[in-house]
Amino acid sequence: MSHDLTLVLWALLALQVKHFLCDFVLQTEYQVRTKGIYGHVGGFIHSGLHMVLTVPALLIMQAPLRAIVIIMIGEFLIHYHTDWTKANVDAHFDWGQADARYWMLFGADQLIHQLTYLAIVVLLTLGTLS
Repeated sequence: MSHDLTLVLWALLALQVKHFLCDFVLQTEYQVRTKGIYGHVGGFIHSGLHMVLTVPALLIMQAPLRAIVIIMIGEFLIHYHTDWTKANVDAHFDWGQADARYWMLFGADQLIHQLTYLAIVVLLTLGTLS
């Protein structure tokens, strides 16, 4: 499946806006507080929002239904486990925002999310999930 560069860039923009909305606008204190408890509904809500709001980018890329389903599941699992891991490392070490290691952990979490979005676009561009 060949994609026009314009569609790829619009999809990446949609994923960036989605990430900002889900992680910084729509995320509640409840979600933040419970993401480190494995299987807690707060983490499911947060990752579910990410999963659902990824769909516009997939539609921009004209992804087939099979690819949409696979990516939604993958997005949920990767996002959930990345956030769960970050929350648990943060709770274990309790570095606090004054410690550079806290920000490295936060940055690693964000990097994994961004690399997930890049992987989504690459997989769709290559037609791997068709």
